[in-house]
Amino acid sequence: MENEKAVKNSLLTLWTKARTSELFWITFFTFLTFLGAQAAIPVQPVPFTLQTLVVLLAGAFLGSKNGAYSMGLYLVLGTIGLPIFANFGFGFAKIFGPTGGYLLSFPFAAYLVGYILEKRRNKVTIAISFFAGNLMIILTGALFLSLFFNGDFQAAFYSGAAIFSIWGLVKVSLAIAAYYTISKKVSKLP
Repeated sequence: MENEKAVKNSLLTLWTKARTSELFWITFFTFLTFLGAQAAIPVQPVPFTLQTLVVLLAGAFLGSKNGAYSMGLYLVLGTIGLPIFANFGFGFAKIFGPTGGYLLSFPFAAYLVGYILEKRRNKVTIAISFFAGNLMIILTGALFLSLFFNGDFQAAFYSGAAIFSIWGLVKVSLAIAAYYTISKKVSKLP
């Protein structure tokens, strides 16, 4: 009985320390990005996923640096071979394939959202930061995608940006709603 209590207390102490650790939250948002990637609707050349929603929330809750670290960790883990990209994809082929521009923009978009919110945090700047982060992902992705359309940015923009306009609006709205709901309890994680 005492041994059981000691184990429970040790686990509780460990959990309490982990929850206040920056590394825990960086890793947690990396894991959430993996989950968001698997919630995919397979559309060519770029699938609809929930990754960008998590990218925006990572920047908002972790701040500029830790949000960027979280997304950087996501990219590193996928590049070295963990099947964490959309549809359990992995490797350099994903980074340098049609979806590469979107993926590579994740750390920068999380940084941008976090940076804006570190300067001012009100309803307007929250919405602006989330839309700016999403726009960065979409435009960077479309620009990179144009390489696969023989440099035709217009075709890449249609296939990799315009097609996401309604979906992007839905995701940003969901991210804002999730942020308001969660931030009532926690404004910024360690």
